[in-house]
Amino acid sequence: MKLQTQLPIKKETRNLIDYQSKILMLGSCFSENIGHKLSYFKFQATQNPFGILFHPKAIENLITNAINEKEYSTEDFIFQNEIWHSFDAHSSLSSSNKNDLLASLNSTILATNKKIKEASHIIITLGTSWVYRFIETDTVVANCHKIPQKKFLKELLTVDEITESLEAIIVLLKSVNTNINVLFTVSPIRHLKDGFIENTQSKSHLITAIHQVIDARNNTYYFPSYEIMMDELRDYRFYAEDMIHPNKTAINYIWQKFTDVWFDEKTAVTMKEIDIIQKGILHRPFQENTDQYQQFLKNLEEKKAKITQQLPFIHF
Repeated sequence: MKLQTQLPIKKETRNLIDYQSKILMLGSCFSENIGHKLSYFKFQATQNPFGILFHPKAIENLITNAINEKEYSTEDFIFQNEIWHSFDAHSSLSSSNKNDLLASLNSTILATNKKIKEASHIIITLGTSWVYRFIETDTVVANCHKIPQKKFLKELLTVDEITESLEAIIVLLKSVNTNINVLFTVSPIRHLKDGFIENTQSKSHLITAIHQVIDARNNTYYFPSYEIMMDELRDYRFYAEDMIHPNKTAINYIWQKFTDVWFDEKTAVTMKEIDIIQKGILHRPFQENTDQYQQFLKNLEEKKAKITQQLPFIHF
């Protein structure tokens, strides 16, 4: 008896991710779920230097500023609830000291420029087509920072507007890194604050625009994380308590699908070895002074040494 329909996802045969790959991840909070997995398995991955970015315009803006090496000034900031914020960044980067925020953003922009130029793969996870335009400056913001909603206009990006933004992102990336592989995905997290129907409309705009772009471009790809969650995992037991975010089981399931598509057998073997080490590091015995546990620690150190000899950039 078949109790589940499964998406037929083909394994990629070109430009696979391995331990020599340098990965930059930008986008919604789901990109951080996958980013944490890459970090756990010790890949050379950087995630969301400007924090979580939900929509394509925010990601385009970050990439534009990074490539142009934008230099922020304190005039770019806004003061709200005793904290200095940038409309270009997530609230996690905000600070009570505007000079600290200034230094942080300018150093992060330069670091992001370097990561873009070095990256073999960039994974962009889009969360929503809904954007907020700050009325005072007539600019679309990455984050509203809990500023009163009356100061913003809420807009739904059209398919054409998203397509234009994604095209601009690819052109910008290729202008400084001709060999970069661009992988798009749509976050399975539902933005129900926008409304149920509005969320579906938003996601459909993103998916349509992505496919228009990748159909016309080389080295651009789509991974169906949204479709896996909506179809293969169409049961609330795969959601967290808020009934919106995927739970640990769902994240692990989608991650496994991602590894099946994007990693070769050699990389998978190394991942298993690193997983054993990571679990060994987390292991806490009842009795630390036993010979058995000391031998366990010795074996663990030998496993670490083997990996770091093969891949010197890895540190445990």
